[in-house]
Amino acid sequence: MTEITPVGTPEDQVRLLAKRYRSANSVGMQLLNLIGGQAENLLERLPDSAKDRLEVTAERALGAALDAAGRTRGIVPDQKGWLNTAMATAMGVAGGVGGLPSALAELPVTVTVLMRAMLGIAAEHGFDPESPEVAKECLAVFASAGPLSKDDGTDIGFLAARVSLTGASVNGLIARVAPRVATALGQKLAAQTVPVLGAAAGAAVNYAYTSYYQQMAHVHFGLMRLAEDSGRPREELLDMLREELEPPRIRRN
Repeated sequence: MTEITPVGTPEDQVRLLAKRYRSANSVGMQLLNLIGGQAENLLERLPDSAKDRLEVTAERALGAALDAAGRTRGIVPDQKGWLNTAMATAMGVAGGVGGLPSALAELPVTVTVLMRAMLGIAAEHGFDPESPEVAKECLAVFASAGPLSKDDGTDIGFLAARVSLTGASVNGLIARVAPRVATALGQKLAAQTVPVLGAAAGAAVNYAYTSYYQQMAHVHFGLMRLAEDSGRPREELLDMLREELEPPRIRRN
């Protein structure tokens, strides 16, 4: 896949990344409009037995996804973003048909597709997708907790996660981000089990999640590339991005 060539000044590039960030979060609102209700209420729809094992499920899914995504890169080439979204959407249909049991079975496969897409995006931005550091950066993207999180487009703290990645093993980081990923996956499962919608809800959920994480990966690795190319500290670029995302302040006379 062709590498992305940044254009314009660092300020121009940060503005483009801010547009990607806003686009990523908008898909969550579209999904909520489809299924109805509030994101924080979705988890209440899951049986207690499913909620109790969400964190373990998330940790296992992330570990298996990293392993499978890395192994398949030498066999199947990276795909365009739209194709990753189409594949995940099709799997969402299958997962939504049978309610919770089929959604649980489909979940690890979708997480693998998402991880594989992130590794491909890292490569587009000029990073080595086989590097353990890049794998940890992908986990940092997963820590954004999905399109149904309460993030209103101004909280980008997860993008600073790299500061805390130093010295952490991949397995150690998986354990650290698993609770946040569990929340995201729990909301996904609950949305897929919405009565009546079935397969349509499954397709919409996977479309939203795949779109979200791919856009967030572009923001994450785009900032990394910009930091390396411009020589500016990553924290400074994060502050610039945060300013782009914050609503204009009303000046008082």
